[in-house]
Amino acid sequence: MALQDARDQVDRAFTGGTAKGLDFENAFGGATSIFRRRYTKDLAGFDVAITGIPFDQAVTHRPGARFGPRAIREASALQPFDPPYGWDYSPLEALAIADYGDLGFDYAQVAAFPDALRAHVAGILDQGAACIAMGGDHYVSFPILQAHAERHGPLSLIQFDAHSDTWADDNMSRIDHGTMFYKAVKTGVVDPETSVQVGIRTVNPDTLGVTTIDARSVHEAAPGDVAKRIQAIVGDRPTYLTFDIDALDPAFAPGTGTPVWGGLSSGQAAAILRDLAGINLVGGDVVEVSPPYDTTGATAIAGAHVVMELLCLWGWTRRT
Repeated sequence: MALQDARDQVDRAFTGGTAKGLDFENAFGGATSIFRRRYTKDLAGFDVAITGIPFDQAVTHRPGARFGPRAIREASALQPFDPPYGWDYSPLEALAIADYGDLGFDYAQVAAFPDALRAHVAGILDQGAACIAMGGDHYVSFPILQAHAERHGPLSLIQFDAHSDTWADDNMSRIDHGTMFYKAVKTGVVDPETSVQVGIRTVNPDTLGVTTIDARSVHEAAPGDVAKRIQAIVGDRPTYLTFDIDALDPAFAPGTGTPVWGGLSSGQAAAILRDLAGINLVGGDVVEVSPPYDTTGATAIAGAHVVMELLCLWGWTRRT
């Protein structure tokens, strides 16, 4: 297959004949899906399902993350032509990957959202596929973590973020994008002793025992050394990786609800993620891409690359 195949390939999200392989559909045309993968709810024979969570209930500053999944899918159209740079591994060719579409929920019944999301992810896992999610505000990670913990027990968490999101909140029914990891630790979903937050640059008096590698520490170290420290913390335990796009500096990702200066560059994030190869990743997400605040699309492009890195990390330990 080569670029000239674009003359014959179109709308591969619906017409794709196989679940594996690179794709040469014109990036500017055709039906949009993540990496031009096939849309399906039937995951028989699929390794990974990528799903969108178009939800933002009360972000700190700027709403719009509900449009994140749509923007990430569009940005991903640039990526299916080649294996990802820097990896000796091509997940689009090695893995059967489905675009599972988005979570459907009643926007007027906000209290019902967590159970709807947990059941949505459980439905993916019950079919034998791994789940990678595109948010949505960062609260979505909590119900997703719950669905994974039901299968694996307490999880190690790798969290790329500007904020620790462990502010105290003992009302477990509150849907808050800044307290969900407090709840995850307190309910035993996340093991704080084997978890790590990367890129933090806001004050929080209590991180509940989770190791913090703040943004300055990242800037003052080599990316490979940061990755080694993360690997030492999570070990070989079942690990979930969440990437809040505001882990990146606003210069690299202005389209987010809570931008904070002094963050990671996209280059630093890419190198760290790639050097995490070998962790026991069971699932992951990228959240808080808010395209209304970035007319360039750079934030969505970063989000699409994070999804690809998550695919690489999940598949790396399972390659044959």
